[in-house]
Amino acid sequence: MTAATAPVGAKPTACLALADGTIFYGHGFGATGITTAELCFNTAMTGYQEIMTDPSYAGQVVTFTFPHIGNVGVNPEDDEAGDPVAAGLVVKWDPTEPSNWRSTEKLVDWLAKRGRIGIGGIDTRRLTRMIRQQGAPHVAISHDPDGNFDIDALVAEARNFAGLEGVDLAKDVTCAQSYKWDQMRWAWPDGYPTQTNPRHKVVALDYGAKRNILRCLASAGCDVTVLPATATADEVLEHQPDGIFLSNGPGDPAATGEYAVPMIKTILETTDLPIFGICLGHQMLALALGASTIKMNHGHHGANHPVKDHDTGKVEITSMNHGFAVDTDSLPDGVIETHVSLFDGSNCGLRLKDRPVFSVQHHPEASPGPMDSYYLFERFAKAMEDRG
Repeated sequence: MTAATAPVGAKPTACLALADGTIFYGHGFGATGITTAELCFNTAMTGYQEIMTDPSYAGQVVTFTFPHIGNVGVNPEDDEAGDPVAAGLVVKWDPTEPSNWRSTEKLVDWLAKRGRIGIGGIDTRRLTRMIRQQGAPHVAISHDPDGNFDIDALVAEARNFAGLEGVDLAKDVTCAQSYKWDQMRWAWPDGYPTQTNPRHKVVALDYGAKRNILRCLASAGCDVTVLPATATADEVLEHQPDGIFLSNGPGDPAATGEYAVPMIKTILETTDLPIFGICLGHQMLALALGASTIKMNHGHHGANHPVKDHDTGKVEITSMNHGFAVDTDSLPDGVIETHVSLFDGSNCGLRLKDRPVFSVQHHPEASPGPMDSYYLFERFAKAMEDRG
């Protein structure tokens, strides 16, 4: 077992155990108990609540590289899902008292009510370097106010975690039944307005959709009907959509593709509908077009990722959250790579050569992050308008 780190002063009340035997001691907050997951890091400086409620983080504990986590509290408007989906969080400094006019609750209390463990007092720089160098590890995180930890058992739990490869998590986070969405993007001073004059009927496949993606669709003039991840092509087409949207989501795209890919292939083969995908939806479209996906070493998680648009030559700063990527070398003829990461050259976008079918790996809805790529929602709307 490698040397452990320990917080200065206060007795440790939380423990992070990695599968290789590395132990980090810290201060626990939020829920008590033990959680196992894959560990990733996120470099965003804002939006910890949106990150914790992003369904794409199912099965993962998030290490925040920015130290000030919890200082603006939480509020119902910033949830991307009904409850936190990330398994837990790791931070440098313990959350402070919130100081923000929009705050309705402390992060610590919010986590406790929703069964999520937090651990503070951790050397997050060291932890992040380990993840970058060794890949996203399997971990067990324990919070015990009395500071009693069975280290051998925690390491064993981390080693027994099944991981995310080959696992379909979209079924765990998708909606139980279809529903309509008409809420638009937040606008000062009244919050979220309602779309009252939609121009395009869109069916959105929910593989773990963030609410702000649906808001962006509504703001682009879409009448949005959300369907579960397992919806068939017949169930999609019975809504007579003008376009199909494929959402973000967690887990291994190859596993989710077992039921999602046949549906998308049928849509592609039997209709000329515009299709737009984001994140896991991008990977689902790629698989349906004949490409393949790969597990990344540590993934991309943050709000400062530079992406180059090959069509325009422009560089966009984007939000990302993915641990799998489309294999560029597997893209078949007729499928054009449109965007690429300037961090590592990985694929970040594709389109069909002669049809309004396109997708991106990054998150143009941000939340949190920059809005450089919002134009993609407008491009989708224009494709539906041009089709008539």
